Amino acid sequence: MTASPAPLALIAADAVTTAPGLPEFALQLDGLSKTYAPRGRFGAVTALDHVDLKVPRGAMFGLLGPNGAGKSTMINILAGLVVKTGGRARIWTHDIDEEPRQSRAAIGIVPQELNIDPFFTPFELLDLQAGLYGVPKRQRRTMEILEAVGLADKARAYARTLSGGMRRRLMVAKAMVHSPPILVLDEPTAGVDVELRQNLWAYIRELNRDGTTILLTTHYLEEAQELCDRIAIIDHGRLVAHDTTEALLRRLDAKEIILTLGTDPEPLPQPLASLGFERVAPAKLRLRYQPSSTELGPLLAAVGAAGYGILDVSTEETNLQDIFLQLTGSGADAGGPNGGGPNSNGPNSNGGR
Repeated sequence: MTASPAPLALIAADAVTTAPGLPEFALQLDGLSKTYAPRGRFGAVTALDHVDLKVPRGAMFGLLGPNGAGKSTMINILAGLVVKTGGRARIWTHDIDEEPRQSRAAIGIVPQELNIDPFFTPFELLDLQAGLYGVPKRQRRTMEILEAVGLADKARAYARTLSGGMRRRLMVAKAMVHSPPILVLDEPTAGVDVELRQNLWAYIRELNRDGTTILLTTHYLEEAQELCDRIAIIDHGRLVAHDTTEALLRRLDAKEIILTLGTDPEPLPQPLASLGFERVAPAKLRLRYQPSSTELGPLLAAVGAAGYGILDVSTEETNLQDIFLQLTGSGADAGGPNGGGPNSNGPNSNGGR
């Protein structure tokens, strides 16, 4: 008599607690590729082009890119929803082809699209999801998870009565019912107000501190810069950057300083113009410079020598959006609340999110 397969939740727990040494990388992609075959008047589309990526265990990892870059295609391959064309992918210690059940049990995915049955309550949805993963009733953390995402008071309300932000948090809760060692969040804070976003990230940080590896995709670049310790940027299906957040920010050797003066330098004296100063407003000068090769002292002394007193100095550091724009040349999809467009993973797209 053939033994029934082990519940997914027990497989996930076993992957974390009994593996012979925890893996160095939570996710490992080697030459991962996906090309959609031609369909109708649309030619073949390469959504992922030989992507090599390693996500360290325990990282808070950001995966960024403009719409159509291939991010969602990558996530859907990990989830088993899209069949890769080539390459290999390992989740925790499991190859997605050789050990599909174990690999899927080791990951929880919060998709960008909402897929919630409107006639179930949040409690019922989480309890059902836990059952599908084989989590024994005595081990289910339904109310604990609802409390963590701020939905405890809505546990018995129909999902159709929840706001958009509440439904987004419910999606996060569903992905956590089997305590996966890896949690993938695809635009988790889209449509969530500021206070709830902070609460959600506080819980995600707590999960990360407890050892859960977080893979985040977001169009809020400030959010990624603040939260993530490592970031990868993908564009047109190719990995164009992968480094620590700090190292990425150092790539763009540029800084800006704004001087507020006691009098208005109009017209701007030639000696200051030749040093790179620009008059950007009455009594305000701007200077863009490279910190690695520029000393500010002589430049500020030159302003004083020209007869202008400096009342205030403000600086603007390089941020992640500057790096993103430099690497992808895309401004329309970066950094704003309207950045996340519809998913584009099929032949009608330019390459899959």
